[in-house]
Amino acid sequence: MVKAYRPLSLTEALEIRESGDTVLLAGGSDLMVQNRRGSGIIPDLGGAVVFIAHLPELQGIFVAEDSIKIGAACTLAGLLQEPDMPEYVKAPLAQMASPAIRNTATIGGNICNSSPAGDTLPMLYALEARLLIQSSKHSYMVRVEDFITGPGQNLLQTDEILVQVQIPNRIYDGYYYKKVGARKANAISKLSFFAVSRQEDNRIQELRIALGSVAPTVVRSREAESLLAGLAWGEIAQVLPEVQAYYEDLIQPIDDVRSSQEYRHRVALGLLRNYLLTQL
Repeated sequence: MVKAYRPLSLTEALEIRESGDTVLLAGGSDLMVQNRRGSGIIPDLGGAVVFIAHLPELQGIFVAEDSIKIGAACTLAGLLQEPDMPEYVKAPLAQMASPAIRNTATIGGNICNSSPAGDTLPMLYALEARLLIQSSKHSYMVRVEDFITGPGQNLLQTDEILVQVQIPNRIYDGYYYKKVGARKANAISKLSFFAVSRQEDNRIQELRIALGSVAPTVVRSREAESLLAGLAWGEIAQVLPEVQAYYEDLIQPIDDVRSSQEYRHRVALGLLRNYLLTQL
């Protein structure tokens, strides 16, 4: 028998979390697959299930002039349908999974699953998203890159809930997203590439690049970004070897059922080169 709770408020959910041995379930698109045990057999989730997708405190999308606040239980489909959501936020979401999964999967679940292949993560890393974490005793903000510590690992404690994702709302001249998978839709990423840029007088004023599925966590090189800042498009080729060297040190892919280490390494550097020389 599986013990389950359906709290009426975030406060009640946090009180339940204090008891320990609980598992949060919002959309369940990752959790149910990871714990499936065969046809007709109830998944063993490792603890009492706490349903949280319905909680109003975890809902809502608030797009202000300087920030975007997203409830952790907002679905990917909901984010895509939000008219005020910047297109650079929507870009990875539109290529994630299938329509049915996007209708149930949540942004908070994708973060807390903490897979290197999580499709929202390169975008969130590049945009320097911050997470609001809450327990019955405290709340705090943490950068997404500090929250995720390794494959499937993060800082969320057994008495805490991810409540909200906050993204600075900035104007960028361009964005670029590329997902490499076995097919165009409903496939786990072999690797992914996300970038945003801002230019002035034909020179790079700001550039942020993040790659997923090429290391234990999402890869971003602030040193490479600083090197490229201030350059005109025609000057990028001169520093490209140095830029690639920064990423060479960070890209540490693995062999798995979806792809090989060599393929991921080669394609990641190829996407970087292609973006800087032809897409920026």
